[in-house]
Amino acid sequence: MARRVAVVGAGMVGLSTAWFLQEHGEDVTVFDRRDVAAGASWGNAGWLTPGLATPLPEPAVLSYGVRAVLSPSSPVYVPPSANPRLLRFLAGFARNSTAARWRRAMEALVPINGRALPGFDALLDGGVRAETNEAGSFLAAYRTEQERRVLLEEIEHIRSAGQELEYEVLTGDEARVVEPALSDEIGAAILLRGQRFVNPGVFVHALADSVRDRGGKIRVGADVTDVRDEPGGVAVRTGGSDFEAFDAVVLASGVWLGDLARRFGVGALVQAGRGYSFSVPMERVPDGPVYFPAQRVACTPLGDRLRVAGMMEFRRPEAPLDPRRIRAIVEAARPLLRGADLGAREDEWVGSRPCTRDGLPLIGATRSPRVFAAGGHGMWGITLGPATGSLLAEMIATGRRPSELDPFDPLR
Repeated sequence: MARRVAVVGAGMVGLSTAWFLQEHGEDVTVFDRRDVAAGASWGNAGWLTPGLATPLPEPAVLSYGVRAVLSPSSPVYVPPSANPRLLRFLAGFARNSTAARWRRAMEALVPINGRALPGFDALLDGGVRAETNEAGSFLAAYRTEQERRVLLEEIEHIRSAGQELEYEVLTGDEARVVEPALSDEIGAAILLRGQRFVNPGVFVHALADSVRDRGGKIRVGADVTDVRDEPGGVAVRTGGSDFEAFDAVVLASGVWLGDLARRFGVGALVQAGRGYSFSVPMERVPDGPVYFPAQRVACTPLGDRLRVAGMMEFRRPEAPLDPRRIRAIVEAARPLLRGADLGAREDEWVGSRPCTRDGLPLIGATRSPRVFAAGGHGMWGITLGPATGSLLAEMIATGRRPSELDPFDPLR
């Protein structure tokens, strides 16, 4: 008989885990407090960039300084009224933002990064009715060569950690030949090869459809309020209902992961790192993603519009959208993009990325052998979702932990 597995969270990570569990013959039920792709999976940049999937705590973050991070226009923003829990998170984040710790974390990510694109290929080959787009021109663009040095140095560290990443250094004029949407302000660029992108909301909904088509159940508007480890299984309760019995449960609830996982020994803080986005019409939509690293603004072509995303805001996940953050992205992008109608914004959005203090996700068994965690991917939940789901499903179905998951022990 197929075992019954509950998955809490209907984002990319949770649905990928459910899909790959079905590959092992498991009977899955997915619960989500809101809806499919209702959290960080909807409005993000949609990049499938294992070459850039690096730890969020990095030495460059420490260079911002207190005055910068308290400014609503800063790419990294901490509200002045930060609560003690957030201050504890930030202190741990700062401790991990050293070159030595970044290198160790980068080396830990290399094996799972190598599974990222094959994970998407497995979903598509298995019948998920969606597509990934080859990023023929993935450009990181800068005003000056001096600004570009930061990413060039990081790329060399990424490659020395064992991560493959092909790139080409371009002048501003060469970059505009590749992508005419870059303004004359751009004086230097890096062309990255071998990356892809998706429309994340469309892809995650297609993944949900595939889970349903294969016999899985997805319950939206079902907020899981309690999980209990009982003899022979686990019991899951949603608001206003009785407990339901399962053989195992996967906690993939994004920034709320700790609410349920803490009782099973997961002490890591999972903090909302909120990102913003909107879409605009273009005179000519770029052929591929465009990244402005100095401004931390990411642009992705989605049909006949350009999604513009950015910012890292450490704040409560349920806080309302802050219009100042949208304006900050607009003002950062305006001088760098040609032909973008930034006044015709649609789909203004804020979503909460689940961030950990060491920049590594939490994937694997908790103190209970029947309760598993899958979260804390920071900015890389889309990129690493299928790889996470594939590896965790293998662990749940076989009882053997893949070596790629060793650095991501939720009990660390």
